[in-house]
Amino acid sequence: MDLLVVGAGEIGRWVADTLTADGSPVDASVTFTDRDRAVAADAAGPRAADAVPVDAETTHDAVCLAVPMSAVSDAVGAYASRASRAIFDVSGEMTAAVAAMREHAPGLERASYHPLFAPPRVPGNVAVVVDEPGPAIETVSTAIEAGGNDVFETTAAEHDRAMETVQSAAHAAVLAWRLAGEEVREEFHTPVSAALEDVADTVTEGAPGVYAEIQRAFDGADDVAAAASEIADADADRFTELYERARGESAPRDRHE
Repeated sequence: MDLLVVGAGEIGRWVADTLTADGSPVDASVTFTDRDRAVAADAAGPRAADAVPVDAETTHDAVCLAVPMSAVSDAVGAYASRASRAIFDVSGEMTAAVAAMREHAPGLERASYHPLFAPPRVPGNVAVVVDEPGPAIETVSTAIEAGGNDVFETTAAEHDRAMETVQSAAHAAVLAWRLAGEEVREEFHTPVSAALEDVADTVTEGAPGVYAEIQRAFDGADDVAAAASEIADADADRFTELYERARGESAPRDRHE
């Protein structure tokens, strides 16, 4: 498979490494392109891959879009014509990505993948919507699984709704805790606050633009703020109700009801 990876950041490099790893079922060659030509060249160099300008007229078996969520629809429109067999994305917002691929690549195999981890923490779970199956997409999924990841199928609507909780709300809660708190001596930390400190360190070690994209794409932060306000204003009886609800539910209540 001749693969064009659009976006040579961490996730684009993870795709390339996964499909070309020893033991991968894909006999893949990779070409990178990126708005920053130096980034594409940096990704290509150690991987014996090619790098081409974004306006090159190359054609490839498959195109992978590893671009920010806000750019995926435009990227599909720009690059669909350069794929002969398949197109897939790893942007993290599936509704817009799938809709754009249906519009611009009706004759191609299509899928939207979301690695639910940062590349330094591989392997992990990878959500996928296979919108138009075929041997190329099946091989990509098999290669991701061969890397030790758990690929599970979902729908675009289910995925994007889940991201409101597991990404937008979770990140907002952790960042708000870090911003609201004060630095304390290590000896003062409880098991709960120490765990939150570790999670906050994890969240803040990434690129702020990535987290801003998540907040733009998915609701969730407002619900965290509303819940925190309700807890802050609750009397003893109301607090007990909220506490029991939190203890008794395996997931937050349905905000959409």
